[in-house]
Amino acid sequence: MAVYEAFYGLRESPFNITPDPRFLFLTASHRNALHYLDYGIRERKGFLVMTGEVGVGKTLLIRTLLQRLDARTETALVMNARLSFKQLLFLALRDWNLPVQGRSKMDLLLTLQDFLVEVRNRGGNVVLIIDEAQNLSPLAMEEFRLLSNLETTAQKLLQIVLVGQPELQTVLNRHTLRQLRQRIPGISQITHLDGQGVAAYVRHRLRVAGWSSPSGWIFDEGALLEIFRCTGGIPRLVNLTCDRALLVGYQRHLRDIDAHVVRESAAYLRDGTLHSISSPLTGGGRNG
Repeated sequence: MAVYEAFYGLRESPFNITPDPRFLFLTASHRNALHYLDYGIRERKGFLVMTGEVGVGKTLLIRTLLQRLDARTETALVMNARLSFKQLLFLALRDWNLPVQGRSKMDLLLTLQDFLVEVRNRGGNVVLIIDEAQNLSPLAMEEFRLLSNLETTAQKLLQIVLVGQPELQTVLNRHTLRQLRQRIPGISQITHLDGQGVAAYVRHRLRVAGWSSPSGWIFDEGALLEIFRCTGGIPRLVNLTCDRALLVGYQRHLRDIDAHVVRESAAYLRDGTLHSISSPLTGGGRNG
């Protein structure tokens, strides 16, 4: 809980960087990605891929997707792709609450196959999501392609979602992975926010956190423009900058945040220095 919440009339911190689906702000690219994943899983397309730069909200989107899937869909989320295929499979089986202790790779594959058939027989679906998938080794990529062969005559038994940074697309376009790439029905890309998107994003998160004053949005128009300039529209950087700016504003008793405070907050986050305004910890600056 941030110390400035009561000062600004908020119920909770609006700019935490933890992936809380309640704060999801759907830009056009986020909405398209969510629809792509939801449709691909429900239609059992087998392989799906979503990419985006660091901090644009990929993990938050995945958390939101997991909440939207129905109770018949069994999901596993593996966050560390710098592992062997066997290790990744081990983590997935454990996420599905399947027995994995002391098993060979063949045992793990047979356990998975039995699980997929059992879920299919009761009308369910199975989804494996691998985050930071640009770190998968070519061997692991090929092993996952082979997993996609687990199917009936009508549908795939396992849906695999690869989530990663833009270089994941470069990896998948390698000639050696052409068989895998041919199984992927397009790649969904999440992009940065534009200037208007940053303003709407900031206001959305303030609203979710409890801001309801009709007199303004804490951050004035100049501050919102400066947030965009300083962050390039990357949501994680927007969160960090806004959180720091609210802390500065609270310590200086500023009811409104302007571009000057945003600029100083961004500089502090970038290099740990405070420029033209004295440190809030020393009590300097303007009073509101």
